[in-house]
Amino acid sequence: MEQTWRWWGPDDMIRLDHVAQTGATGIVNALHEVPAGLVWTREAIQARKDFIEKDKTLGLRWTVVESLPVHEAIKIGDGDLAELFDNYRTSLRNLADCGISTVCYNFMPVLDWTRTDLHHPLPGGANALRFNADQYAAFDVFMLKREGAEADHDPEVLARATAWFEKSSQADRDQLLANIMAGLPGAFDRYDIPSLRAILARFAHVSEERLRENLGRFLAEIIPTAEEVGIRMGIHPDDPPRPLLGLPRIVSSEDHLAAILDLHPSRANGLTFCTGSLGARPGNDLPKMVERFADRIHFIHLRNVTKFPDGSFMEADHLGGDTNMVAVVRALLREQKRRCDAGMDDWRIPFRPDHGHELLDDVGKPTHPGYPAIGRMRGLAEIRGVMMAVSELEGLPV
Repeated sequence: MEQTWRWWGPDDMIRLDHVAQTGATGIVNALHEVPAGLVWTREAIQARKDFIEKDKTLGLRWTVVESLPVHEAIKIGDGDLAELFDNYRTSLRNLADCGISTVCYNFMPVLDWTRTDLHHPLPGGANALRFNADQYAAFDVFMLKREGAEADHDPEVLARATAWFEKSSQADRDQLLANIMAGLPGAFDRYDIPSLRAILARFAHVSEERLRENLGRFLAEIIPTAEEVGIRMGIHPDDPPRPLLGLPRIVSSEDHLAAILDLHPSRANGLTFCTGSLGARPGNDLPKMVERFADRIHFIHLRNVTKFPDGSFMEADHLGGDTNMVAVVRALLREQKRRCDAGMDDWRIPFRPDHGHELLDDVGKPTHPGYPAIGRMRGLAEIRGVMMAVSELEGLPV
C-alpha cells in the first residue's frame, strides 16, 4: 500500500521535508482556501502540485485530494444546483489534467468529524481526541437548545449532561463549541450557536431517505465525468457514524456503504475506507467490510478507537482499540495482490495514518487537531511493520 501523509498546505507547520522523514511518499492535500462550490482552477492545482513535487530529493507526489468539498446546497437538494454540479465537474477535469486521479469527499451535513475533547489526557502526558456523550448531549440540549433533542439521548447520559452544564463556566461552553467546530477543514465554515441553528433549520426537511436521494443525484451528475477523465471518487464515512444534532447520516454502516455503491455501479464510485470512523459504530465488522467492498476501496484511513457503552469513544493507539488492525491490513494487502495479478496499473492502494495522539514535544504545538507529527509517524511506523510482517508471511506485495 502506498504510504501517504495528510499535509495542510504551505502554511502547515509540518514541512514537506519533515513528511519525507516519516517514510511517506504520497501527499494528501486540498485547496482549502477555495470555498466549497467554486472551481479549482487548473493553474491553482498545478501550482500546488509543483510546490509539493519541486524538491525531487524528497520523493513526494500529490497522490490524493482530500477533500473536494460538496456544497451544502447539494446535500439539502433545493434550488437550482446546475452551476454547483458544473463547477464540481470542472474541478475534476482540472485535477485529471494535472495527473491527480483519487478524490476523497464526504456527504456529512453541516459538520465533518466531531469531537468534544481535543486534548483528552493520557498517561505520561500525551493527549487524544475524544467524543464524550455527556458533553455532546449538553451541547445539543442546553447550548443549542434543539427542539426535541432530549429524546435523542439516553436518560443516564442526559442526567450527566445536566450536571456538566450546571457546573460549567462560560469558558467551558465556549471551548466545547470550538472543539465541535474544529473538525471543519479550511476557514470558511465556522458556526456560532445562532448560525448553527440557522443551517440546521435548512436541513429540517431532509430525512435519511431524502439525503440518500440527494447523494444519488450528486453521483448521477458527477460519476460519468469521473469515469471519462479517470478519476476515482471515494466517499468518506460519517464521523461519528450516527445521527448528529438531528441530522441524518447515511455513510455509517455496512448496509449504508452497499446502498451507496449500488446507487451508481461504477468503479469510479468508490470508498474512502476509514477504520476510525466506521470503528466507532458498534456492530461494524471492519475486516469483513474490507473483504466485501475491496474492489471499490480507493483510499484508506487507518486509525483505531475505543468505544464505551454510553456512545462515547476515544481515539486509541493505531494498533490498540477495538479494531483488529492486523486483520484489516491483511484484507487490504490481499486485495492489492488481486489487482496486481489482474495487471492493473494502479494496483497499490494509498493509505494514510489517520489522527494521532499528541506525543513528546508535539504537545501544545498549534497543529491541526488530530494531526501532530510524532503521533502520526508512530502510527505509520506501526502500520508499516504490520504490512511487512503480513507480506512476509503470506507472500503479498506491499
